[in-house]
Amino acid sequence: MASQDWLDKDFYAILGVPQDADDATIKKTYRKLARKLHPDQNANDTKAEERFKEIGEAYSVLSDHEQRRQYDQIRTMTRGGARFTAGAPGSGAGFEDLFSGLFGGGSGNVRFTTSGGGAGGQQDLNDLLGGLFGGGAGGAGGAGFPGGYGGQPGFGAGFQQPTKGHDIAATTTLSFRDAVEGTTATLRAADGASVTTRIPAGVKDGQKIRLRGKGGPGSGGGPKGDLILTVSVSKHPVFGRDGDHLTLDLPVTFAEATLGATVEVPTLSGDTVKVRIAAGTPSGRVLRVRGRGVHHGETTGDLLVKVQVVVPARLSDEARAAVEALRAHDEGQDPRADIMAKAGF
Repeated sequence: MASQDWLDKDFYAILGVPQDADDATIKKTYRKLARKLHPDQNANDTKAEERFKEIGEAYSVLSDHEQRRQYDQIRTMTRGGARFTAGAPGSGAGFEDLFSGLFGGGSGNVRFTTSGGGAGGQQDLNDLLGGLFGGGAGGAGGAGFPGGYGGQPGFGAGFQQPTKGHDIAATTTLSFRDAVEGTTATLRAADGASVTTRIPAGVKDGQKIRLRGKGGPGSGGGPKGDLILTVSVSKHPVFGRDGDHLTLDLPVTFAEATLGATVEVPTLSGDTVKVRIAAGTPSGRVLRVRGRGVHHGETTGDLLVKVQVVVPARLSDEARAAVEALRAHDEGQDPRADIMAKAGF
């Protein structure tokens, strides 16, 4: 941000805070305005978009302690209370009064001249300001003070150090499949522009992605800040996730679990794989299908299939007779005997 903006704009008024507002007040006020004026909430509203940019500029200065100190100092130098004059005593506050106040000297301790730096060994004001604010001899350079003085350009171009803009937080919600396989998302940057970014495969719920140079505007020629994107992943009705593994609960019948069977299992990619259920497989056993999980970098997880034996809610007469016959066959066997013994009974 050029220092000319510091002379032309009242950042305190833009944010609607007093000049002595603390950091918490400035931050709270900015966030409230940013939510209200964000382009996503004000489609095709150019006034809201312009205000959104203005508060972003104001916050980038006022939220940085060093920039705020410099901003307050240069505004003190240029507004009504202190006047730049080279006149005789009685003509108002002169350079001596202004600079002695800024740099701790008493009245008369600092002397300046607007002459060409010749007779009497007095230092030219251009040279002095150039040394104070980063310019060279013969002028402090830049457009920081409109009109300049003595036919020279204004001071201020070297006054502000380049500062990176502040980071902006954003969120996006992805489907379970897009999070696993990767996708492209379109977002809004701080300046209202659309940002298209690639979401990598395997991104997790709550993961943060940094988009460099898509945040708030820098100042003094500094780079833009970053956009910090937090990803929210929707749940899938069938698949779950355990690290880089996909998980799935597989219902099987009592007969399939008891006698064994080969069954088809869906995959997230849209096809199916066949899984062998061994005879006597208990409910809760996990079967592994290798390489059908989340592809993340150079590794790929597995599909973990948990067997869930389904107990029928209703039985036909024939099925009931068969189950009763099985119960009669198992009479005298107690599947709970082991845990009872371990429990001390």
